[in-house]
Formats: sequence, C-alpha cells, structure tokens
Amino acid sequence: MILRRIALYVGLLVLLAVLVALSLIAGRVWVPLSAWDFASSDPRWAIIADLRVPRTILGILIGAALGLSGAALQGYTRNPLADPGVLGVSAMAALGAVLTLYYGATLASIWVLPGAAMLGALIGVALLLLLSGSRSSLVTFVLAGAILNIVASAGISLALSLAPSPWAVGEIVDWLMGSLQDRSVDEVRLAAPFILAGAALLLTTGRALDALTLGEAGARSLGISLRRTRWTLALGVGLATGAAVAVSGVIGFVGLVVPHVLRPLVGARPGALLAPSALGGAVLVLAADILVRVTPAAGEVKLGVAMAALGGPFFLALLLTLRRRIA
Repeated sequence: MILRRIALYVGLLVLLAVLVALSLIAGRVWVPLSAWDFASSDPRWAIIADLRVPRTILGILIGAALGLSGAALQGYTRNPLADPGVLGVSAMAALGAVLTLYYGATLASIWVLPGAAMLGALIGVALLLLLSGSRSSLVTFVLAGAILNIVASAGISLALSLAPSPWAVGEIVDWLMGSLQDRSVDEVRLAAPFILAGAALLLTTGRALDALTLGEAGARSLGISLRRTRWTLALGVGLATGAAVAVSGVIGFVGLVVPHVLRPLVGARPGALLAPSALGGAVLVLAADILVRVTPAAGEVKLGVAMAALGGPFFLALLLTLRRRIA
C-alpha cells in the first residue's frame, strides 16, 4: 500500500508538471520552447509571462482547493455525493459577486468583485455554523448547507430577473459560467493566501476523518472533538472554496469527481485521500483549462461549462451505481 501511494504521488506530480508545460505552450497562439526566454525580444514571451503563468498558477490553486474540499467533505459526511457546494459556501460566494455585478460596483475597483465573493463565503461559513448549532449531527450540518444553497440560488435568480440592463445580465451569466480567461497576477495574489490557509486547515483534519469512519460515538471515544473538527472543516472549505470562486466564478464537479477516481488507489482511509485529491484536482482543472483553450470555436469555451459536461455524466453514473448497491 505504501509503494502504491508513493507511485500515486509521483504519477500525479509528473502529470502535473507535464500539464504545466503544456499550459504555457497551448492556446490560440502556440508558443514554442524557442520563445521561452525573458531576455529575448520575442513578443510571445509576454503571452507566457503576463497571461499564461498567472492562469496556470490559478488553475493549480483552484483545482487543489476544490479537490481537497471535496475529499474532506466526503470524509466528514461519509456521503459519496458530497461536494464543496454542499455547504452552501460556493453559492454564498457567488451571490456576493453577483450583487456587485448587479449594482455595477465592479467599476469602482478590480478588487470589489473578489472581495465581495470572499465576504459572501465568510458569511456563508458563519451562517452554516449558526444554523447547524454547536452540537448538531451530520444530517443537520448537511441540511444547513442545503438551506444556504437554496437561499443563495434564489438571490442569484432574483438578481438576474431584476437586472437593470442586458449588460448586467450578460456580466452575471458570464461570471457564473466560470473561467480562468484573462486572469492576472493580481488574482493570484488575492486567491493564493486564502486558498493555502484553507488547504492547511483541511489537511489537519485527516485523523478526525479517519476516526469518523467508526461513527460519531467511536470518534469521540478516540478523543476527537467533533465541534473543533466542524469548525476547522467549515473554515477550511470557506477559505479555500471562497477564494477559488472569487477569482474564477463557479466551477463545479471537481470536488465530486477527483476523490472518487482516486479513492480506490489510496484505500478506505479518508485522511489518506486529502493530499492526493489536492493534486488530482489541480491536474483535472489544468487539463480542462488547456482543453477549452484549444477547442476550435469562435470564442473560448467557459471552464465551468466544460466541467459540467464532464461532471454531469459522471454524477449520473455514480448515482446509478449507488442505486444498484442499495437495491
């Protein structure tokens, strides 16, 4: 098992390195290795330095955040259909960003939309803990997230229906589709600290997640504080997922697909799945982003649309599999 895990880490890291190189090369304008010289006068170097390097870094960070959050949520709830959106944090972050687009506040500063999205994520975490209570069960915790999802979705729909102009509607819809197009170093500087902090918190929950496989009573008997675990999980998901949504829009299914693909390779321990899911999420998002760039079309396909096209059939297959097991 140890050798298998080492092979998995090595394989994921090698695949990620290959995708990073390909991400810097591929796009509407293909940049060969001969242009990879910052001291040269080749104008294509500006494409790499100013556009593709930030986009590649964001792809890695966002994929890792979503994959890790999905693995942590599935381990905590012991629900194979859990996803970062189940807590309502992603939806609340999206609502915060949509409100800035609705009121046209994004014209004031480029930091308004990401800041509002992060604020929405933090409010989502606070409401989640308030609704679930300090001694809530796992079911109550998940239901609290479902309530947040419903409320946030209703707010987004209301903003779309009452938008003051077609341009506002277009901006909202475009952002909700999710994309890494035209992202810069500013977005990297904004998202990286929050994603890294959230990921660090989630990685500390490994022992608690392993203990929860014995049930809540079994975890308590092993000295696990469920309240502390819940706070750590909520804050970690809030920071990591909220920062990801703040700079890229809504990108779904990463947290659902990656843990299921990697789980057979790491065994039954939820804690052992956390780090591989972070790497796997980075690989998936980066590969999908490269694919949308090279797809022949008049405009670039939105990353969120591409992930939905991948995740929808996967979710259906997973649901049918679970249904057969229950039957």
